[in-house]
Amino acid sequence: MSHKLEPMAKKEEDIEKNLTGDDLPQEDALRSSWFKRVQKGILTSTAEKKEIQEGLWTKCPECKYTTTSGELAENKFVCPKCNYHHRIGSSEYYDLLFDGDEYTELFDNIRSKDYLGFTDLKPYQKRLEDIWKKSDLHDSIRVAVGKIEGHPVLVCCMDFDFIGGSLGSVMGEKIARGADYCIEHKLPMLMICKSGGARMMESAFSLMQLAKISGKLSQLSDAKLPYITLLTDPTFGGVTASFGMLGDLNIGEPGALIGFAGPRVIKETIKKDLPEGFQRSEFLLEHGFLDLIVDRKEMKQKFGVLLTLFKN
Repeated sequence: MSHKLEPMAKKEEDIEKNLTGDDLPQEDALRSSWFKRVQKGILTSTAEKKEIQEGLWTKCPECKYTTTSGELAENKFVCPKCNYHHRIGSSEYYDLLFDGDEYTELFDNIRSKDYLGFTDLKPYQKRLEDIWKKSDLHDSIRVAVGKIEGHPVLVCCMDFDFIGGSLGSVMGEKIARGADYCIEHKLPMLMICKSGGARMMESAFSLMQLAKISGKLSQLSDAKLPYITLLTDPTFGGVTASFGMLGDLNIGEPGALIGFAGPRVIKETIKKDLPEGFQRSEFLLEHGFLDLIVDRKEMKQKFGVLLTLFKN
């Protein structure tokens, strides 16, 4: 005996009521009451919804906390949860340090050139031209003069986005001219380091800058002018081995990775596990390589105090 199934009456689904539990049987409604909205309905129409812009959110690489880019900028690019210091460039440091965001950039007409015809994955000259097209950076360092807490100062700041902040002939020339400018105008020099080391594409021309800059810094010392270094994440290679550690005060940012060779290279060479926090700024401070660590949120005020002490 066959039974004919009656077609079920088609019932129009009310999405809003289903979400709030209003259209459920009493027993099911009780079970879902924890999900019930105080105010019914989603009032924003599809046409009024705003698209989330790309780059609006930033995730902390340390604690994975997500914050808006605007909030991160207001917090000096420091994670509000774990105090991780995000990597920033020269523009951000200048805005952070100089009074009223007012400064004058010096020697911005100098650009790198491929004297050796060097080619790795692509010709060096082509690599330079590609970077110049994509950014407003002329090289891996910018030099500017302005005031920090009322004190005139010259600041050299490296940009890691330009071939890893590598040390080339242009960086050496800009720092050398900056030292001459300081001597002429009786100004202290602040060096903000963020570099992977010497630029291999310039070979010996790059290595020559280590001695050139160190010689200029000795002239700065003879003129009794302060030279302060700020080592940020990461600072490695020839920069650490020379002028990065020659400051009257060597200062680090919290958690910055600072060294000559990287920890992986050292571990593979000595075949031993490295101590916890090895090559971090806190480790270097404990072992006497740094004089102090300054949080970015207190940086301008601390530099103002230091410049006052050096002046007196």
